[in-house]
Amino acid sequence: MSAHRYTATVAWVRGDGDFAGGAYSRAHEWRFDGGTVVPASAAPSVVGADNAREDAVDPEEAFVAALSSCHMLTFIDLARRAGHLVASYEDTAEGTMARLERGRWWVDRVTLRPRVAFSGERAPGTDEFRALHEKAHQLCFIANSVRTEIAIEAEQTTA
Repeated sequence: MSAHRYTATVAWVRGDGDFAGGAYSRAHEWRFDGGTVVPASAAPSVVGADNAREDAVDPEEAFVAALSSCHMLTFIDLARRAGHLVASYEDTAEGTMARLERGRWWVDRVTLRPRVAFSGERAPGTDEFRALHEKAHQLCFIANSVRTEIAIEAEQTTA
């Protein structure tokens, strides 16, 4: 039995496209508790712009964002516990896909590029900063749930 439970409703309606011919919209919604609704779609690069919604989140982007968000939340809490005051954190994360085998693809690597600024008198030194990111990676629930390689290229700045 799991200690925590998470749910999401994913909803799609066929619409007017040529479903049998593969020319149909992949636009759909992700609905979360609390009422948040996120427009979602297959990536235009995968199914073509005519069958996708360009301004929606695709599953691959969401995967990268989930890894980045989990790492950030873990890092910020670890830094707080170590007595550091995080002023800002911004990550330009990137995922890449590779062919796994005949006709199959996977997100083989996600690179996190967090830029973290600290304020106050006690910012971590280079070694401690690196160690905080390593520990955040080890403790991140999402990172512990996938086999994708996750690289961290962190940069420390000042507020």
